[in-house]
Amino acid sequence: MQAIRNFFRAAWSSAERLEDKTVLITGANTGIGKETAIDLAKRGAKVIMACRDMERAQAAVKEVIEISGNENVVCMKLDLSDSKSIREFAEAINEGEPKLNILINNAGVMVCPYGKTADGFEMQIGVNHFGKLNYVASYLSKELKRSAPARIVTVSSMAHAWGTINLEDINSEKSYDKKRAYSQSKLANVLFTRSLAKRLEGTGVTTYSLHPGVVQTDLWRHLSGPQQFVMKAISPFTKNSTQGAQTSIYCAVEPSLEKESGGYYSDCAPADCSAAGKDDDLAEKLWALTCRQLSIEWE
Repeated sequence: MQAIRNFFRAAWSSAERLEDKTVLITGANTGIGKETAIDLAKRGAKVIMACRDMERAQAAVKEVIEISGNENVVCMKLDLSDSKSIREFAEAINEGEPKLNILINNAGVMVCPYGKTADGFEMQIGVNHFGKLNYVASYLSKELKRSAPARIVTVSSMAHAWGTINLEDINSEKSYDKKRAYSQSKLANVLFTRSLAKRLEGTGVTTYSLHPGVVQTDLWRHLSGPQQFVMKAISPFTKNSTQGAQTSIYCAVEPSLEKESGGYYSDCAPADCSAAGKDDDLAEKLWALTCRQLSIEWE
């Protein structure tokens, strides 16, 4: 019912300004990440584009500056599949940035062939979930608290509704299905957001997860031939990157969300997530497992 109401809702827009705010967006060199960077730069924010491919990132920075008219846009190296890269990136942020007001966890991988991160995690759960919790919990939470009010926005997917969390085999070592692994990682995003909201309650840091819509994106590259054919067939009904970025932007700037935390959004409005996505017991178990896997403790 919520999805139907959202369909008939007037398009969201906001004139909210972000002067004196610092925004960090992962995976910002292409797709909805780049469109989010352009929008928030137009609003006057300092934008840090955290990307794995620095050549593409530098080209994207030039484009964002040119379109937005905001020169205060930079790129930094971040590979979410490598804890060494995460540590170096987070240390550079902590040392070089006096504040961090908005963190948008946009980077991710989708239905890729089986592979492992540098730390031995299955690639989709490793990049889409473990990497995010690693740099937020280990490195950036203090910076965000110091900068409060601050927001953490995590791009999930409606695919979370088809996911389950396999606590006994989180890295899909016993068997691997790329669609199940992707859905598991997107459900982990929703649960991560709920867990963070609890741990950050009273700090002025709020959290949001979202479905951007079915977006024409580079992430489709790992789909099979028949799957790509289907996506091309339905492409007139999908969103382009600008449209797909709107819910990320909404969660980052909408004033009415300032006191909300832990929720799930779609089409620039609150949305219903799956029953598993509301399971606080599962969220706590996943949090504990993730911290053990990463050898970290929440402070």
